[in-house]
Amino acid sequence: MSDDIPETDDRDPAELIEQSVTHALRLARTWTQWDGRPLDFDDRIFTPHKAIRRTVDHLVDHLAEVEARLAGRPTLVDRWHGSAITTPADLTAFSEQDLDEATSRLTRLAQIWSIRLNGLDDERLDRVEGTAWTLRQVAFHVADTYYADAVGKLG
Repeated sequence: MSDDIPETDDRDPAELIEQSVTHALRLARTWTQWDGRPLDFDDRIFTPHKAIRRTVDHLVDHLAEVEARLAGRPTLVDRWHGSAITTPADLTAFSEQDLDEATSRLTRLAQIWSIRLNGLDDERLDRVEGTAWTLRQVAFHVADTYYADAVGKLG
């Protein structure tokens, strides 16, 4: 995942986030076959649970940023450990129940993003505020499927 300024285009940012969640869940349907060995990707290790955790954390983190900015409030300092750590929970088997929970969690987050973004006009999405990314850039960044792609399709 790059911290470079995200490039944007004329695609609907809400649809991009919904598509990225659909893509992640399509891959996750194969993760119940995971053999328990962590996967190396970009000098980090990934597992199905870690990919879901990071995807959810990423959506939540930037949603909080967007909401704070829209409310005229300061954003919280980023204290996530991100993909630099692998927790003991990340190393457990990925079951059908885990997939069901991830599906519920991610589809609801995508819906919240979609509702929020569809309530903003282009001027607001593209407004420059100091050195912060525009809200459209934030949405394009969140739509990156890096974490799911790190695990990929299994089986």
